This record gives sequence, structure tokens and C-alpha cells, in this order.
Amino acid sequence: MKRIVLASGNAGKAREISQMLANHRIEVLPQSTFNVTEVEETGLTFVENALLKARNAAAHSGLPAIADDSGLEVDALNGAPGIYSARYAGSTASDSDNIAKLLAALADTAGDALGAQRTARFQCLMVYMEHADDPTPIICQGTWEGRILLEPRGTQGFGYDPVFFVKTHHCSAAELPPTVKNNLSHRGQALRQLLTALRARP
Repeated sequence: MKRIVLASGNAGKAREISQMLANHRIEVLPQSTFNVTEVEETGLTFVENALLKARNAAAHSGLPAIADDSGLEVDALNGAPGIYSARYAGSTASDSDNIAKLLAALADTAGDALGAQRTARFQCLMVYMEHADDPTPIICQGTWEGRILLEPRGTQGFGYDPVFFVKTHHCSAAELPPTVKNNLSHRGQALRQLLTALRARP
């Protein structure tokens, strides 16, 4: 069983990644297990922030590290909230705070109840580092296209899931069962790429 530290304090993210890796003989330990202090996300892109987090977790735990930086890009908002998705409404904002700010920002954007003309996507940049000085980290990207609903729907998931309409399933991401969401999501896509890359390593 390979032990990897997850460079995140986000409980929802940790739960999703652990579920997806459960059948691959990989034990995912949250960085809180090692009292890792979260690094300041000073990068200007998802990949820069993911690298910062992975390097920090590997340095403090002595284990290989997985980190991802992910967020929502809304076309009508020129890609916002982007890398600031988790703190869109402030550094201590809740998911509902962020959703409320997003819907307010889109109040004048034309769209029907299913979010037509409110196109958006979730992006996930996932990084794996064998150690803190790893010169060749594995970098994977997943993208999940959708659009923003006029109001929240569903109770599954976390973050912006309740207002992210999944056209293929005619529901919000928060109305999908976890196994279905993991198969479709940006994070699921990136993680499957990562598993393929890890299996290819000597």
C-alpha cells in the first residue's frame, strides 16, 4: 500500500480523492495528519498554486504528495472566480457565501432557468511530487464544461456544485450521486490521468 499525503485542508476534496483511489492500493493521508501548515497560495495560475502546495506537504511529511488547485471559470465574468474560487466572497467565506456572490455577479447575464448563456467550466490542475525537491513533478489537467443555474439545486458535493448545471445529465453537480460525479468531474479526469502516469513510472 503506497502512502501519499494530500496537500489540502478541504474535507470535500479529500473525501472525493480518497474514494477515487480506494481501489488502487493507495492510502491518502490528509496533510493535517502531519500538522502541515497550509502554504500561502501566491501563484497566479492553478498549476503554480498546486506546485506550491505539493512541495510544502512533501517537505513537512516526508511522503510523496498530491495537490490540486481547482476552480470555476465563468465566461461572462472573464474567467472569474478562477484561482480565487474558494475565497471569492472573502478569505473566510462559506460555500453559500461564494455562491451568493457568483449569482449576484451574474444577475444581469441573460439566461433561462438552466443557465443558457451562462457558460462555465470547472478546471483542476493536479500535481504529484515524489519528494519536495522532485524536478519532474507529474502535472495533469481536467476540465468539466457546464453552465451556471439561476439558483442552487441539490445537496451532494461541495463548493459551486449546486449551481453548476451538467448538460449530459440534466441536473446540477450537487444532484449527482458521488460515483457519477467522480466519473465526470474535472478532478476525476485529472486523477485518472495521474494514476496512468504513476503506473507508467518505473
